Amino acid sequence: MPDFAIIGAGAMGSTVAKRLIDHGATVLTCLEGRSERTIARAAAAGMVPVGRQDLAKAALILSIVPPAEAIGVAELVAEISSGLQAPPPFIDLNAIAPKTMQALAARFGGSTVDVLDGAIIGGPPVAGKPGPTLYVSGDRAERSRLLEDYGLRVRRLDGPLGAASALKMCYAGINKGFIGLGAAMLLAASRSGAAESLKAELAESLPDVDRKFSKSIPDMYPKAYRWVAEMQEIADFLGEDDPAATIFRGMAEVFSRLADDVAGDHALVRQLDEILGSPETGGAMVMP
Repeated sequence: MPDFAIIGAGAMGSTVAKRLIDHGATVLTCLEGRSERTIARAAAAGMVPVGRQDLAKAALILSIVPPAEAIGVAELVAEISSGLQAPPPFIDLNAIAPKTMQALAARFGGSTVDVLDGAIIGGPPVAGKPGPTLYVSGDRAERSRLLEDYGLRVRRLDGPLGAASALKMCYAGINKGFIGLGAAMLLAASRSGAAESLKAELAESLPDVDRKFSKSIPDMYPKAYRWVAEMQEIADFLGEDDPAATIFRGMAEVFSRLADDVAGDHALVRQLDEILGSPETGGAMVMP
């Protein structure tokens, strides 16, 4: 029975851990300096708390953290792996640009750690349902195959380090960018007195869009703070010469404003919920 190590016990990290545990694996994590909420979430998933150095005893180390923390986690793994004859492979599964992935891999310069580029597409695992999908690139030795043996869906990309990150940037840019665009325009309609008419028109002429907004926008509230850095990574991925990069820098500001609102008086949340016809969600009050 292999040990996996997952650094990051948020909504995604803890449920990925539970999927592995439910299929017979042991999942180690380090909870030094983490919040009581994170500690409770890790315990509920069945993760085993260990010291930093003990993470290197795992068969694979996975990083599932907000994008802004990805480099710091890589530096930690490089540190605990230093000097080991056979350190475990390290898979970064965070929403970062290929350029950031390359910078992350450079932290392991001179070491024997096999650094793999990964991305998660789909929501946190739910019992009895497939998904999400883990995409992995740079995995010529198929080190990630072990995850498939313990309940995870893995697709290896025939591409270099950075290919999985590029896929994530493109997918998130479409999916999360669409949610941010919807939230921004619904708030603009609310400010200008056009909210009721806009909602009615969406329901009539774009019912699929209306249904997506009604579910995805409230689901986004507690995650908005994490999406700020992700939008910035997408802008960096597109590059200064691509005018679309400006769109995603703007999306980062939209999510930053919503994150501040979730942590504050919920004025924007109440406006959005009123337009969408849903009660103010308890999820808006919860920070992962």
